[in-house]
Amino acid sequence: MAFENLSSRIQGALKNLSGKAKVGENDLDLTLREIRLALLEADVNLQTARSFITSVRTKALGAKVLDGLNPSEQVIKIVNDELISLMGEEAVPLNKSDKIPTIIMMVGLQGAGKTTTVAKLANKLKKEENARPLLIAADIYRPAAIEQLKVLGKSLDVPVFDLGTEVNPRDIVNQGIKEAQKNKNDYIFIDTAGRLQIDEELMQELKDISDIAKPNEILLTVDAMTGQNATATAKGFNDSLNITGIVLTKLDGDTRGGAALSIREVTGKPIKFVGEGEKVDNLDVFYPDRIASRILGMGDVLTLIEKAQTDLDEKQAADQLEKLRQNTFDFDDFLDQLKQVQNMGPIEDMLKMLPGMANNPALANISIDPKEFAHMQAIVQSMTKSERQDPNLLSPSRRRRIASGSGRSVIEVNKLIKQFIQMRDMMHKFTNGKGKLPAGMENMLGDVDSSQLSDMFSGSGLPSMNAGGGIGGKVADLAMKRAWKKIQKNKKKRKK
Repeated sequence: MAFENLSSRIQGALKNLSGKAKVGENDLDLTLREIRLALLEADVNLQTARSFITSVRTKALGAKVLDGLNPSEQVIKIVNDELISLMGEEAVPLNKSDKIPTIIMMVGLQGAGKTTTVAKLANKLKKEENARPLLIAADIYRPAAIEQLKVLGKSLDVPVFDLGTEVNPRDIVNQGIKEAQKNKNDYIFIDTAGRLQIDEELMQELKDISDIAKPNEILLTVDAMTGQNATATAKGFNDSLNITGIVLTKLDGDTRGGAALSIREVTGKPIKFVGEGEKVDNLDVFYPDRIASRILGMGDVLTLIEKAQTDLDEKQAADQLEKLRQNTFDFDDFLDQLKQVQNMGPIEDMLKMLPGMANNPALANISIDPKEFAHMQAIVQSMTKSERQDPNLLSPSRRRRIASGSGRSVIEVNKLIKQFIQMRDMMHKFTNGKGKLPAGMENMLGDVDSSQLSDMFSGSGLPSMNAGGGIGGKVADLAMKRAWKKIQKNKKKRKK
């Protein structure tokens, strides 16, 4: 996963300052030296690393201590703010035309995931804006590029315009735009050709297509796994085409994360989206503050919240909350909840979004097999309707029958029933403002009490998440609360 090594190295360096009442120049220089080495090891551009360290040092030595932050936390906050500044401060939206269609030209080298990104972005706009995009297949050189785009378009129910591999790409784009105007498509995506490396012929073709299409966006797709080469690629395309934004792909792979920290500094152009995964839903807006938060081990709770808001059925969640309060939550509700959680993605990835958990040794090699969900589902579905509603009916003989019907062992059946009853009883207490957190959860949730947890489940508040007072705990609180206000502000805008 991206940033894990960088994150652990930077957090290790900042631990040198933890708990100190005063941070001297020697302490600061030692810490910054470790951070600089961490950045370079993560394949961050050398000049970018130097300017980052210089800026942090200057501000740390000249800073006044903020209210509520001790000197070591002050340094952590400065590092956090500088990381955000380095990556561009704010998320940058797509450029849009005043009248339809908005034209987006996708460029990049072969193998960077350009065609897949076209489909991902079209899918995102279709789902979030009810958009009607048209995809133009203008890559006539790569074997099966047109067919790949057509297959993706069909799976998303998005039309693809192509004229085969024997027509000049410039003519394909020209006719494709006319087709979109005729059909009143509100977005046009032009999937252009790539090369194994930047060359004059490729750039001339892309310039000609840009002159014909006059795109509102020229988005460069860059493979994050190529490290400093990604930064060099971005600079090369920007110098020739004057790109408007960048999509960083394969950020979930074995990447050091240096590209995310260097590209904005080197090109002056924003990273607008990041791809983490191969599914068409695996494309996210690039939020510099959230990436910085992940790097410093503060988690990414806001993305987790947004995923939940997107993927979970709000009415169903509200009904389940009420059942938890009344202690009538049953195995059918549990099964529904299980399916909703599965839709959000791998559990281990969600756990790592919690503050203090990204580099937790307990999660280092965690891998939750999707088959485990299928096993639990099989057990529940082998119960009768009355057994699902009332676990007290589950006698030893009934449990043996369920084990036989589900193809699982009696031990697994007993374990699931025990865990379900414990979870239901615990959540009943929490949602009614009673009870204490179980052992081990205090460190994960810091100073969250049961009433705050109840608020969190009902969507009416944000609990403090300072990771048990660990590195940057108070800073994490401040950053999260600022970002939480942004989410609430955006929700109000959407309602209007």
